[in-house]
Parts: sequence; C-alpha cells; structure tokens
Amino acid sequence: MRTVVHFEPEECVPDSRAVLAAEGMSGPGPASAEIARMVEEARRLFRELAMPAGVYADISIAEFEEIFPGEGNNAKDAVLVRIFPRAARLALFACTVGARLTDEIRLRFERHDYALGYVLDAAASAGTERLADLVEVEYCGGIRNQTSGTRNLNFGILRSDICNRQSDFVLRYSPGYCGWNVSGQRRLFAFLRPEDAGITLRDSFLMEPLKSISGVFVLGPKEIHRFKNGFSYCPECRNPCCRDRIGALDAK
Repeated sequence: MRTVVHFEPEECVPDSRAVLAAEGMSGPGPASAEIARMVEEARRLFRELAMPAGVYADISIAEFEEIFPGEGNNAKDAVLVRIFPRAARLALFACTVGARLTDEIRLRFERHDYALGYVLDAAASAGTERLADLVEVEYCGGIRNQTSGTRNLNFGILRSDICNRQSDFVLRYSPGYCGWNVSGQRRLFAFLRPEDAGITLRDSFLMEPLKSISGVFVLGPKEIHRFKNGFSYCPECRNPCCRDRIGALDAK
C-alpha cells in the first residue's frame, strides 16, 4: 500500500531547543537575546512557508533486496545488510517541508542576510526531522489499524506514544548514512514515486527540495537495530545520530 500524507506547518515547527541544536548551539545556558529573536523569526517563517508532505509505501524484503544495492556503491559492510532481512515489515518513505521554505533560505543568503538565513536553514532542518517522525508515526498507526483484531502485534514506536506495550520497534535508515550510498536514491525513487509529495531527484542524487528526507522504515525486534560503531565508514561520519537512536532504543 502506498500513502501520501500532508501536515499543517504548526505540527512540524521545531521548538527553540531543536533549532539551536541544529545550529550546534545546544550547550548549557540561554541563548543571547539576538539569537533568541532570530530563532523566533525563523520559527515564524517556518509556519508561514512550510508545506509539509510525505509518502510511504510497503515493500517486501525481496523487493528491497533489489533496491538496496542502488548503483553498486554501497559499503561492503553496510549495516542495513544485516538488519533488513530480519525485519517484520519494511516501508520506503520520503518527506519534505516544501520548496517555499528552501527558496526563502536561498533568498536570505542572496540578500546577504546571512545570520537569519543560517538560523532559518537550521529551523528547516529541525522541522524536516520532526516531519519524518510524524510520517513514521502515521505509518505505524496504519500498521496498528491493519493488524487490530487479527493477531497480537505490539508496536513500541520510538518518539511516539502510539502503543502501550513494546515488542517491535521502528527505526528509519536513509541513503547517505551507515554505508548506504546516496546513489541508492535512484531505485528508491523509482519504486516510491514521491513526486506526489512534491519531491524529485537531481542528477547528483540529492533531493529537491533540499530539506527532504528519504529512506526505509524497518519494523522488528529492537535487537536487530542495535550495533556498535565499528564499521569501515564510521570514522568518517560527521553525524553519529545512530548512537542517540540506539540509546533511546535501549532505554525503551
């Protein structure tokens, strides 16, 4: 099943702490008055300009085996190779906060309004992550509705309170991370067709609008998602967010 979803900007607007964290300013102590003012202006612009949308589609393990190799550029020890064959369910997804927001960021830099442009870029990134969480919750809610009354499946969804009991967990994995080369976007897009959500793919494999996320939702026991940072690509990683996600998984 393939589903296109839309959200109100207010559902995705990041809080001030998330914007500051995206700027690399998540340390102790309050932000200066000027930075706080720009963060609030960026959040206002997000509400005004964002057009959040997403799409997801179920995919079988056999089908994902054909998509994951992409252009043949994945790392030999890509972590998903050991994860997805053990999944209970898989779904491809993509989401974006829309072109109007990225156009405004570009315009701010063209007008040399670098400070607000930088903060707005951070707000858009944080808002896109929040949107991906919402799409994930939407997907998991659909699974729960499908299985209600047919068999005893319990979903412990990270970042949501959708279920009371935790046995299976969903984590998302994206091209460009953990050994899955960004060129994997081509086959992903061919299967998912996210143009309905306003997302296209450049020849460089980057998405348009830039503030977009794509990947695969992997549902299964939390053990399949747990791994240590000992892979060939880990020393070059500049965004080891996997540790936070695995930490949250272990806390569950």
